[in-house]
Amino acid sequence: MDFEKFCQDNCVERKGTGTLKWDSLQEVFGDADLLPLWVADMEIQSPPSAREAMAKRVAHGVFGYGKVEDSYFDAFFAWQKKHHGMEVAKENVRFATGVVGSLYAAVRAYTPEGASVVICPPVYYPFYDAILNTGRKLVTCELDNRDGHYTLDLEKFEKAVTENQVKMFILCSPHNPVCRVWTEEELDGVLGICKKHGVLVVSDEIHQDFAYEDHPFVSSGMVGGGKYRDILIVLNSGSKTFNLAGLIHSHVIIYDEKLMETYDAYIKSIGSPEVNLMGVTGMEAAYRGGEEWFENVKGLIRHNYEYMKGQFAKALPKIVVTPLEGTYLSWIDLRGYMPGDKVADFIQNKCRLACDVGEWFSFTGHGFVRINLATDTKNIKTAVERIIANME
Repeated sequence: MDFEKFCQDNCVERKGTGTLKWDSLQEVFGDADLLPLWVADMEIQSPPSAREAMAKRVAHGVFGYGKVEDSYFDAFFAWQKKHHGMEVAKENVRFATGVVGSLYAAVRAYTPEGASVVICPPVYYPFYDAILNTGRKLVTCELDNRDGHYTLDLEKFEKAVTENQVKMFILCSPHNPVCRVWTEEELDGVLGICKKHGVLVVSDEIHQDFAYEDHPFVSSGMVGGGKYRDILIVLNSGSKTFNLAGLIHSHVIIYDEKLMETYDAYIKSIGSPEVNLMGVTGMEAAYRGGEEWFENVKGLIRHNYEYMKGQFAKALPKIVVTPLEGTYLSWIDLRGYMPGDKVADFIQNKCRLACDVGEWFSFTGHGFVRINLATDTKNIKTAVERIIANME
């Protein structure tokens, strides 16, 4: 694959288009003149099939209330079956405006205020917000880090559950930011503990399609033939897969009838949101016609990762680059060259990069940065060159 040509043909300038990633640098970082590698979306145009379908809808010229047709379910289910062996039925699916909003909804729907909810840092920081901003008790069980490879100590996890009378576990699968694609054995272990102690599991699987090489993604709903479905709420979307996050359209998958009744009652109590017409249109078309585009994007992400890893190995071998099993986000440990509490300043003020830093993901995360690989290779090259050049 000619990655340079792919970038020329598919990557676009986003600055000045009202985009969070490029146009909110002053508000978020206090500096508008940084190279943004933070927000998990892409500089890559969405699949042609999605853009064509939305252009046809725009040409129609009417943007009234929408509904989800059977054709959408057919496309979504076919993708899940082909890529993940995942079985879903219409009655298992509800729609939402995004996975983060669904995290808040699940916490509120299934736990009372003051209830303990456990997460496994370093982890996507809205997990913290969904617990703390809803008046629940935050419980953390840190992942173990061995030379950049992260694992979950099940004994430690069970102790956190029992000692804090945990009612809910928010699982990140694949795990952002540490690039893990949990094996079925690992998922069986942690879900088994949750079932044993009556803990409901909310599984954020938004990065499900970004799994590489010998690390196949297994949905929590398929573990052990589906034996944990009675304690499970699965959240996913094609928004990461096809770079459609701004269309605010996602899925809530609930297999258990009683859990679905509770969810429906909660949504009814706050006013059920309508589906986003363009989100449904674009995502259905992407599921139908976006596979070749997606495979090229995965190739580019892998190319960017290998370039970055290789350059650091030659110039700064004490940088630990976490193995990329899943997601399109690289997790990098710079503590071999400086104290952890100096890394954020180094990345922003010396390297002139806007990155998510480790302390956003864990109270003990100083020293790490998360770099978005789903971008033009020239941006990754610039970032790598700046880090190497500015390292003392």
